Parts: sequence; C-alpha cells; structure tokens
Amino acid sequence: MRLRTRLSLFSPVSTVLAALLFGLVPQPFQGAEQAKPNVIVIVSDDQGSVDARCYGAQDLLTPGIDRLAAQGLRFTQFYSAAPVCSPSRAGLLTGRYPWLAGMPSNAADPPSEGDDQLDTLTGQGLPATEVTLAKMFHAAGYATAHIGKWHLGSGLGHKPLDQGFDYSFGFMGGCIDNYTHFFYWGGANRHDLWENNQRVRLPGHYFPDLMVEKAEAFIAAHPTQPFFMYFAINMPHYPYQGDEKWLRHYRTLPYPRNLYAAFVSTLDERVDRLVKYLEGAGLRKETIIIYQSDNGHSVEERAHFGGGSSGPYRGAKFSVFEGGIRLPAIISWPGHLPEGQVRGQVAHSCDWMPTLAELCRVPLPKVRLNGCSLGGVLRSPDAQSPHDVLEWRQGDQWAVRQGPWKLLHNPDDRADAKKLAQADREWFLANVNDDPGERTNVASMHPDIVGKLRSLATRNPEEPAAK
Repeated sequence: MRLRTRLSLFSPVSTVLAALLFGLVPQPFQGAEQAKPNVIVIVSDDQGSVDARCYGAQDLLTPGIDRLAAQGLRFTQFYSAAPVCSPSRAGLLTGRYPWLAGMPSNAADPPSEGDDQLDTLTGQGLPATEVTLAKMFHAAGYATAHIGKWHLGSGLGHKPLDQGFDYSFGFMGGCIDNYTHFFYWGGANRHDLWENNQRVRLPGHYFPDLMVEKAEAFIAAHPTQPFFMYFAINMPHYPYQGDEKWLRHYRTLPYPRNLYAAFVSTLDERVDRLVKYLEGAGLRKETIIIYQSDNGHSVEERAHFGGGSSGPYRGAKFSVFEGGIRLPAIISWPGHLPEGQVRGQVAHSCDWMPTLAELCRVPLPKVRLNGCSLGGVLRSPDAQSPHDVLEWRQGDQWAVRQGPWKLLHNPDDRADAKKLAQADREWFLANVNDDPGERTNVASMHPDIVGKLRSLATRNPEEPAAK
C-alpha cells in the first residue's frame, strides 16, 4: 500500500482545500507534499444510452458499474464527442472537438499480417502534434498506460507510444475476435494484438481477461509512482462474445438483446474485477475512476442489427440524435468527491482533461480546449453547466445545442423505424428538455431559434460563441 496523505473535500478545512483543488489554475498545497491521485479512464465500446441497471435497464445485471455510480457521481446529460469510435476517443483524450484534433472520422484499418512492428507504418490517425491526457500526465511525472482498443491510428506518430503512453497493450483497429485476436472486415483477415509496438500472439486467451491482467501488472509495477491508465475495453462492441454463464442467464431475453446483454454483464465483471484489485492493493481511495461509453449502441449487421438500447432517446451509433451521443458517464473518487449522487447538468467527454487537471493539480496543456472543468458541477448539484454551446459533426451530419434547444442538419436515424421526412433532414429542431426523444420537429415554429443555432454551428469553432 502506498503511503499517501488523503484529502477529502468534506474535511474541516474543506473551503480552503476545495479552492485549491478546483481553482482555475492548479496550485501546490501548503505544507507537506501530497501524493497525486492515480487516474483510470474506462471507456466502454458501443454501450447504449441506458444500458446499465443504474441507468434504468431493469433487464441487465451490472453490479460493477452500479457500484461505481454508488461510489461517485452519475451524469444524466453527458455527451460523447462523436457518435462513432475514433472521433469520440480523440475528443476524450485531447479535450478538443475531434475535427479540430485532426480526427473527424474513423482511423485507418490495422496493419497487415506482414508488418510485425508499428514503428515505420503510415496511415490516418491522431496527429502527433495533439496533446493527449497521457502527454499531460506524463509531463506531470505519472506512469501512463494504454490497455485495450486504440483505433486512433497505427502509423508513424499515431501509436499509443507516440501519444504519451509509456506502455501499450491492445489492438489498433476497430474490433477483434476476442479469442483469435483477428480483425475481420474487408479483404484478408489480419491479426491485431500488440504490446509496445510489437505483435504478440496469444491465441485462445480471452481479450477482456488479458486486459485486466495487463492492467493489474502495470499497477503492481508502479508501487510508488502515480499512474494514468486509459482502459479502453472493447465491449459490448461486436462480435458479441459474452461469457457462457451470462449467455445462459439471459437465454430468455429476445434475440439479439440476449447476446448483447450477456456481453454487457461480461464487461461489467471485468470492470468490477479491476476495481476490486485496486481495493485489495489499498489504492481505491487514491484512484479517480471515470467510466463512459464512446458512442451509442450499434445497429450494424455485425451487431445482429441491434441488441442495445437508447431508452427514450432517438438514434444510435453514427447518429447525432441523442441516442448516438448521450451516454452513461460516472466519476468516482471515494472520500474526495460526493458519492451516490446524480448530476443533470450538461457535460461532455472533452471536459475530462480540464477536470482531471484540477483534481490532480497538474498543469493543463497550452492549447485551445473545447472542454470545460466540471469542478463546480462535481461539488454541487445546483451549479450551472460550464457549457453554453456544444457541437457535433459526423460526416455530413452536424448538431448544435444551446440550453434546451438542439438543431440537427441531415441527421442519421437508421435505428428508427419511423424515417425522417425530407424537410426534417434539412433542419430538425427539438427542445430536448421537453422532448428528449426528439420526436417532434419544431423548426417551422421557431425560425428565430433555427437561425441563431445555425449561426453558432457554422462559425469557426475556435472562436468563442456569443452568449
């Protein structure tokens, strides 16, 4: 167990300490040097908007995720940076809208079988000039690890080890078979399992278990150094390969919900296993854990055309409707942040970088961020959201939200049986407080609001919006 001074926001000197902890500029504490907290960012893959018991899915068993929520704060208006994998991850890791971070769409496919090292490859990916969470924490003296899915490029400058990570284990593409570790898409099958830029072959080993084992080993290897871990688990993304016990448990659910549910509970067990390891090592109260989904559930053929749920929200993966971007998100730091509470303020995955910089007292990178610190929101359910305007772009879709109003252009609604009329594809306006399902287009009733939101969405996003 590490010998660390423990700080609580609810201690007798909470006012002074909170001011330091959540100040706009990270400041050192007076007196004895306090060890910085560890950070683990867990990203699930294609998890639907309501697909955890704590988010209302009564047909799912997710005690691990639910326990994180009970030990922390659960958001109900949390948005990913994009409705698809690579841009969403780029936004989370850089604190910048993905199209500004050089990642407007998915990264290139993984390398071919003949390339056993990643050091000389080229291809589309996250630019080396971007500053990631890993670079920020590495500069602050943290050990940094990427474990799991990458999908931000395997070419020169794009790999995890190029982006601030000291250690990397996982796959470079969008998905793999969990037992053979092959990427199946177009053309020849490609083996896609790597450790520190070297191909490793571990056939028959279940990838989610490998992830937990590598995470535990990394933590054990750094007994005195604070660590940042990006734990990008590849579930419940297809192929649906849940544990046999969960497939039996959900056998009475309709297809394909049964397959998806089994994979969600399989995911949940691995998350809980990692948290319990921290508890056993005496590190739980010294570790901030963030949990979020990258985008909404998939309705692709490879996902059996569904299985996940967006609950009351319209849309799914690939869509800028709420079901593609409004997702589960939790932050937990027992003894330091409120526990068992819900936050309804609008928040965004780009917010994690400035939020973590404040919580951990590390300097923010000197770049223009789209994320805002959630420090005030974490402290108080009555605090205002730090966001006035949020934007999303996905292919020829875009959306902008200001207050309760959200305007969409050319939205994708492939998950919805009721297809959009042509007029709705051009401009779709909804008040998401009154109509969270975005079922009624009120654009014709509020031309002034449409005009205002159009002007916000078409401005240079690097320029601040007028309030």
